Formats: sequence, C-alpha cells, structure tokens
Amino acid sequence: MRIIRGKYGRRRFDVPHNITARPTTDFARENIFNVIENLIDLEDKSAVDLFAGTGAVSYEFLSRGCREVTAVEKASTQANFIRSVREKLGDDNLRIIKGDVFRFVATADHAYDIVFADPPYDHPRFAEIPSLILDSHLVAPGTLTIVEHSGAHDFSRLPGFLEHRAYGSVNFSIFRTE
Repeated sequence: MRIIRGKYGRRRFDVPHNITARPTTDFARENIFNVIENLIDLEDKSAVDLFAGTGAVSYEFLSRGCREVTAVEKASTQANFIRSVREKLGDDNLRIIKGDVFRFVATADHAYDIVFADPPYDHPRFAEIPSLILDSHLVAPGTLTIVEHSGAHDFSRLPGFLEHRAYGSVNFSIFRTE
C-alpha cells in the first residue's frame, strides 16, 4: 500500500497476503482525491472511511491534513493492519472502529465533513448503502459523500448527487447534501 500525497506521501506499507479487501487502485485513489480536493479543503476536516479495508483512503485523508479520521472495518485482519500502520506513523488522529458498518451508520451520533464508502462490490446490500449513508446522522448540510462502486450501479437519482467519475473499472458517485 502506498500513500500518494501529503505529509506521509510516498510511504509504502506491505499489506499482509491474507487481507481479503479489494483496495482502491493508486490510479483511482489519486484521481478521486484530486476531485475531492477541488470540492473541499481537507485541512482540519473530519472524515469517515466506511469499509476501510487496508486503510489506504483513511491514510490519504490524514496525510492531506484532516484533523480527525475514523476508519470502520469489520474484518480483524484488515483492522489490525490499519492499526499497525497507525502505530508506524505515530498518528493519533485516526480512530479505528472494528465493527459492522451498517450498525455504525444506523447508530451514528454526529456528522463528518466527508464520508467515503468503498463496500465490497458483491455485498448483498450494496444498492442500499448510499441511501443509508445519506439518510444517516453521518451527513449534515455540506457533507461531501463519496461512494465507490462498479459500473453496474447508477446512483445519479439520489438526493444531493453531484457527479460521477470513472477511472478504469472503478466508479465513484459524489454527493453533497444541502
């Protein structure tokens, strides 16, 4: 895993072979972060990374100046890897929640400036995830929400839809609530 830019830019971490996550490619991650940074100044913002996997997105947010990042990941192997990278970087601004994303979203008690979700493409509840997030307390007026998905989904009819971006087979739907 490589952190692309920011204070931790170009740092690399060896991902364990037993991780089952499908990490966002460096190419897609670099491009979507260019889009995000054109929409919102990340400095001193709060972000949540749902279905965090390797934590690559969480670390991009931290590296680029977010004051607080929460990574939510259910799988022990992935959560432990995210924790080990946090320890190597010595950055206490990352909170790791090892738990179910659906439960986290349903019980959220405060909003973030940015919500990023990269669910497994084959998740049986995939199609309902953007609506669950957008209707939750994670989102307040002005929150930027990004959902990574395959080309099989079109979320353009959901409230707050801003734009769709595709980088190879990786698609992102971007929302901003009013």
